[in-house]
Amino acid sequence: CQVYEKNQYFTSEFGKITCLETFTGDELLGLPLKAPNAKYDKVYTLPLLTISMGKGTGVVTSVPSDAPDDYIALKALKDKPDFAAKYGITPDMVDPFEVVPIINIPGYGDQSAVFMCEKLKIKSPNDKAKLAEAKDETYLKGFTSGIMTVGPHKDMKVSDAKPLIKEEMIANGDAHLYFEPEKRVMSRTNDECVVASTDQWYLAYGEETWQDAVRKHVLNPDMFDAYDPQSLGKYDYTIGWLKEWACTRQFGLGTFLPWDSQWVIESLSDSTIYMAYYTIAHVLQGEDNLNGASGKSPGKVNPEDLTDEVFDYIYRNGPLPENTNIDEGALNKMQSEFRYWYPMDLRVSAKDLIPNHLTMALYNHAAIWDDEPELWPRGYYTNGHVLVDAEKMSKSKGNFLMMDETVNEFTVDATRFACADAGDSLDDANFSRETAVAAIMSLSNEESWIRETLAEGADQLRSSGDLNFMDQVLQNETNRLVNATADCFATMRFRDGLQKGWFEMIIARNEYRSWCQDLGITMHEGVLRKWVESLVVAICPVCPHWSENMWKHLGKEGMIVKAPWPTTDEEDKLLTRQAKFLRDALKNFRAQKGKAKKGWKTASILVSDDYPQWKVDILLWMHDQYDANAGCFPKDFMGSLKKWSSTNITDKKFIKLSMQFASWMKKEVEDVGSMAMEIKLPFDQKAIIVDFEGVIKSQLDLSEVEIISLESDAAGSSVPDKISSNVSPGKPYLWFH
Repeated sequence: CQVYEKNQYFTSEFGKITCLETFTGDELLGLPLKAPNAKYDKVYTLPLLTISMGKGTGVVTSVPSDAPDDYIALKALKDKPDFAAKYGITPDMVDPFEVVPIINIPGYGDQSAVFMCEKLKIKSPNDKAKLAEAKDETYLKGFTSGIMTVGPHKDMKVSDAKPLIKEEMIANGDAHLYFEPEKRVMSRTNDECVVASTDQWYLAYGEETWQDAVRKHVLNPDMFDAYDPQSLGKYDYTIGWLKEWACTRQFGLGTFLPWDSQWVIESLSDSTIYMAYYTIAHVLQGEDNLNGASGKSPGKVNPEDLTDEVFDYIYRNGPLPENTNIDEGALNKMQSEFRYWYPMDLRVSAKDLIPNHLTMALYNHAAIWDDEPELWPRGYYTNGHVLVDAEKMSKSKGNFLMMDETVNEFTVDATRFACADAGDSLDDANFSRETAVAAIMSLSNEESWIRETLAEGADQLRSSGDLNFMDQVLQNETNRLVNATADCFATMRFRDGLQKGWFEMIIARNEYRSWCQDLGITMHEGVLRKWVESLVVAICPVCPHWSENMWKHLGKEGMIVKAPWPTTDEEDKLLTRQAKFLRDALKNFRAQKGKAKKGWKTASILVSDDYPQWKVDILLWMHDQYDANAGCFPKDFMGSLKKWSSTNITDKKFIKLSMQFASWMKKEVEDVGSMAMEIKLPFDQKAIIVDFEGVIKSQLDLSEVEIISLESDAAGSSVPDKISSNVSPGKPYLWFH
C-alpha cells in the first residue's frame, strides 16, 4: 500500500493501487533493513518457515527474545551454515545478532522465548506443535504480566505500553494501521476474504468506563450468572479484547442508521436490546401482525408515532410525551409491562455468540440503562453444537435428523429425554438414538410397574405401623434426590437433573424393593406413593406428556405442569451415611465372595469401632483443614497432606497408606459431610449388619454368617493380624475361614 498525506490514507485515490515493483519472496532474503525501535541500525531479511505467506510481503519484525518461532529460526541459521546457505544467508547476517531482552515476565525471565524452548526441549523449526504451545503461553503471559525493560516506557506493563508505542510509531511515520481477519475467512463464493479499508461507523466498546461497568457487572455473581466458569471466562476475555466494532454496512437488510441514512446497522449491532421490545410487542403488534399494520395494533399505535420521546417514557422513565397520538393508557401499560418483565433473567444461546452478540447486548444495556444496572441482563446460558451418535450431523452419513422425523420415530418425551441426556456444557452435546430408544423402554416399564404396584396391587402393601430402616432410607433418598434435582434444574444442568431425578430415583426404589424381598417384608404404601409422586413431578420438565398421563392415573386433579414442586424434609445425613455403609459393605462382600474358593457357605463378618493411631492423626489433621462454613477442603489439600505426611510419619510405607486413606475419607466427606471425619462412628455398624443378615445371606448365597466385633467380642481376639488389618470403622470385612 502507498502512504498518502501524513499517513492518513493508503492511496491518493480510494481503491486505486499504484504498482511500484514486482518481485518474488526469495529476492527479499538477505536484504539489509532498518527495523523501527531496534537496537541494531541494520538487520537482514531472514527465512522463517512458519511465516504466513498470504499476508503482504511476508516480512515481519523478528523478536527472538519473546517469540519462540523467531528464536528457533535464528538459532538454526547460526548453528547450521549449510541450512542458511540454501537461502543465501551468510554468517555475517546472523552471527553478530544476539537475543535482545525487552520484556521481563515473572517466572519466565527477560528471554521468555529462550526459556520456553528450553523447557519444552524444542530443537528445530519442525517442532510445530511445541512451538505453537510455546507461542500461546509466551504471548499471553507477555501481554498480561510482562513489564517493559527498555525504552521510554520502561517499567510499564506491556498491555499498557503497547497502544502507546503503536501511536508513537504511527505519528513518527514508522508504521500505519493494518487490519486482517483473526483467521482465514472464506466467502460463500469460495473466495478468501480480506478486510476492506472503507469509511465506517464504529461502536467504541473499548471505552474504559463503559468496559469497566460491563466487566464489573459480569464478574458480580449477585448480578450475573454465566452458569459455567468456562463461559464466564470467555465473557471476561471478550470484554478485554472487544474494542472498536464496525456496526454498519451499505447493503442487505437492516435498520437505517438514524444520522447517516446511507448506512444500515449490521445485524449483530442491531440485535442487542430487542429483548426489551418483547415486553411491549403484544401492545404494539398483537397477533398475526408481522408487518406492523396499525389497524391490527391492540394499542392502536401507528409506527410513525413511536418517537424517541415515547421510548424514553416507556423504557427510561422519561416525561410523558407531549403532542403524541398514542393513548396515555397504552403508554402506561407498555411502561408497566416493561418494568414488570425486566430485567431479562435468562437468555439461552450458542457459545459462538459469546464473542459478539451476547457481550454486545451487555454493553448496550449498560449504555441505555446506565443509571439502572439492575435492568441489565442477569444470566446467559450457552451451549455447544449438537452431534448425533457422537458424529457431526451429515446427510451423507445418514445421521441428519429433523425435529419432526425425530419426534415421529422416538416420541416427543423420548426425544426430550435424549436431548436432556446429551450434555449441558460448552462441549458439543451428543444426541444418542440409542438413549432415545432406551428412554421409551424405561418410561414404559416404569408406567407399568407403578400401575401394577399402586393401582392393582396396593392391597399387598403395608399401610400401618412404624417405618423400618429400609422405609426411612427410601424416604430420605427421595428427599435428597428431589432437592438435588431442583438444584440441577435451577442451574441449567439438565443432564445432572435427569441423573438425579430419574436414574438415581429408580436405583433407590430398586434397592428398597430388593431389600424388602430378601427380608420377606412388603413395601410401605405411603413411602412408595411419596416416591412415585416425587418421581413423576421431578421428570415432568423433561417428559411432560408421560408425567401428565401418570398424574391422572394417580388420581390427581388438574395438570401436573401446574402442580407445585414436591415438598421435602432436609436430608438426614446420618441416615444417608448408614445406608451408604450398608450399600458399600454389600458391594465389598460380593467382591470378596468372588475371590473366595468355590463352595464356601459360611463366613464371618468383622467390624471395628476404633481407628489405629496413624489414621486418628490424619482425621484430626483433616478436621483442621476443613472449612466448615464453605463445606469443603482447600484446593491444595492433597499437596498439604503430602507435606504433612512426610514430616509427621516416619515409616515410609505408611506415607502411601495415609495418602490413600485421606483421599478416600475426603470423598466420604464430600458425600455425607464432616461427620465422616469423626473418630468414633455415630452409628452401630454391628446392629445394622445383624438387622440385614438375611439380605447378606440371600445376596451372597451363604447359609451361615457370624458377625464379630474385633473390640467387644471374645472371638475378635483370635482373628489374625493379617486379616484384622483389613478392617476399619465403616469398612467391615468378609472373612472366609
